[in-house]
Amino acid sequence: MKDNIFKKPISKQFEFDESVATVFDDMISRSVPYYEISQSLSVDILSKILKENAVVCDLGCSTASTLLKLYDLRKDLIFYGYDNAPKMLEIAKNKSIAYGAKIVFKECDILDCEFVKSDAFILNYTLQFIRPIKRDEFIKKLYNNLNDDGVLLFSEKLVFEDKKFTKNIIEIYEDYKEKQGYSKFEISQKREALENVLIPYTQEENYQMVKNAGFKNIECIFKWANFAVFLAF
Repeated sequence: MKDNIFKKPISKQFEFDESVATVFDDMISRSVPYYEISQSLSVDILSKILKENAVVCDLGCSTASTLLKLYDLRKDLIFYGYDNAPKMLEIAKNKSIAYGAKIVFKECDILDCEFVKSDAFILNYTLQFIRPIKRDEFIKKLYNNLNDDGVLLFSEKLVFEDKKFTKNIIEIYEDYKEKQGYSKFEISQKREALENVLIPYTQEENYQMVKNAGFKNIECIFKWANFAVFLAF
């Protein structure tokens, strides 16, 4: 379904409720620049580096599109999808059945979940919705639940140290969204709904967070303006 959620005046802050779940795939493909390209690159890299029968957990898996792309490449992997939105998981389960993919889905708040020992954690535009005061502890929890040579793949919206430059980038991004068919009204409505809900870090803050948790190295594998995908080893 097409994302028309913000054509009407907002009545609440943004949340991943049923209305968002039903249009989520369209929303993210039109809202995140080069989303399908960066997603395909991410799963290509994971397919190359993960050992046979590796355990992959997507935290905030939404409709399972990333897991299913990886399943297409590596059917030997063991897949888990975690999300706290029931409608998202309903859609994810239906898609996985259609694909014939065996994925274990768990409905829970990822801050409180107990995770299986994993070889890869995926956080696809998920960390930015976790309150900053809890992020460091959460990343350390993931690090402690990774097997040797495990990886953390995460995508995030970014801010920049220079406020004027940040404003310029936001304007470029909003121009991009208009080209995807969103009106200025829809863009402003969503921006207002996300205020104090989505809290991005700078690229350096993301680097420091994962290094503080114990990761040996972190690479930026894709970036467009204020959107980036990182791989931490």
